[in-house]
Amino acid sequence: MKSLKRVFWWSLLALGGIWWLADQTDWAALDGVFAWRAVLSQASGVLAIGVMSLAMLLTVRAPWLERRLGGLDKMYRLHKWLGISALVLAVSHWLIVSGPKWMVALGWLERRGRRSRPGFPDEPLRQFLLDQRGLAEGIGEWAFYGAALLMVLALVKRFPYRRFFQTHRLLAVAYLALVLHALVLLKFEYWSTPLGATMAALLTGGTVAAVMSLFRLRAGGTRVSGTVAALEAQETVGVTAVDIRLDGGWPGHGAGQFAFVTLHPDEGPHPFTIASAWAGDGRLRFLIKGLGDYTRSLPGRLQVGDRVRVEGPFGRFDFRGDTRRQIWIGGGIGIAPFVARLKELARQPDGKAIDLFHTTTRYDPAIIDRLQSDARAARVNLHVLWDERDGLLELDRLFRTVPDWREADVWFCGPSAFARKVREGLVSLGLPERRFHQELFELR
Repeated sequence: MKSLKRVFWWSLLALGGIWWLADQTDWAALDGVFAWRAVLSQASGVLAIGVMSLAMLLTVRAPWLERRLGGLDKMYRLHKWLGISALVLAVSHWLIVSGPKWMVALGWLERRGRRSRPGFPDEPLRQFLLDQRGLAEGIGEWAFYGAALLMVLALVKRFPYRRFFQTHRLLAVAYLALVLHALVLLKFEYWSTPLGATMAALLTGGTVAAVMSLFRLRAGGTRVSGTVAALEAQETVGVTAVDIRLDGGWPGHGAGQFAFVTLHPDEGPHPFTIASAWAGDGRLRFLIKGLGDYTRSLPGRLQVGDRVRVEGPFGRFDFRGDTRRQIWIGGGIGIAPFVARLKELARQPDGKAIDLFHTTTRYDPAIIDRLQSDARAARVNLHVLWDERDGLLELDRLFRTVPDWREADVWFCGPSAFARKVREGLVSLGLPERRFHQELFELR
């Protein structure tokens, strides 16, 4: 998370710094609200469209970016932060531009007589852009309204996922309109500076990404079709196990990775962790927890033989590390990546000493027996904690069970509040933060 935060803040600082170096305004000479508005509108506009371009670039799912940022889940977390920043900056830009006009209309501010805009007959491109200012301002204003609405809806968890899937890509249309707005209204002198080169690269990359988004094209992941081969309703724990037989073309996956699965076209793709090790037989298993209206409806809606689409694999929750000791913590449905790894280790042991803590609010003896069997085959020490019987997993219990925990890599998959509590506790007592690995599975 620290590296992700560094990328986020350095992106903002870099954009702001490049604008600062490009702008030659004599700040001491600024006279009045409208003079300040001219400068600050450029600054806020550059930051807003720059940050939005970075967010748009992440939607392409470029494999090299996924490797650098630590997985697609981290990319989506950065995308969310950039989106929130873009919303704040865009609202600030709108207020900077519109606020003085409102104050004039209310009689709070008196505007001096407007100076006529100079012409540039010897610079046809500059003159053309100047002539399009009115059109660009109108397009930008309406695009801002649309983008702001879509960004707010994306942040509202109660907004149904299928509606989010259907509407969120409309942001690409709003973004393309804002690119036109920026191209026309960006201060012309900026284009001959490093800021101009930076904005040209960002706007070009963002435009390509927006067009790809509109046509549902991605740079990373493989899309394959398949058939539901088997279903298992694990009613006690509220999980539906779905076995899929792929038609072919799947590149294989590692334990801990996930895929976007389209079980019903009207619902769109959902991200689910792959709960099976790859055996080259074209079969995948997913453990789907009934957490929302759609996933709770799967037992009655999904049938063996249904056609599905799978896109992936994604993620870097790969169990790699230099230490010979590992601690796994799977909270609830967060056990899925560990199930896949257990099956992988049963075929190909890695010699590491591993303790797996599985915490659950619901207890199904048959499922736990299956998990214990997998753990024995993988030579992993399994500790099942049923909340009602055993209480919560406190750090003291973990320390007693694994005395050499400071020398371990910790792999966690489960509720974010639980993860934060465990991570902060371990790090505060001496675990290097780089050894705590977590899947950030909240993609919106």
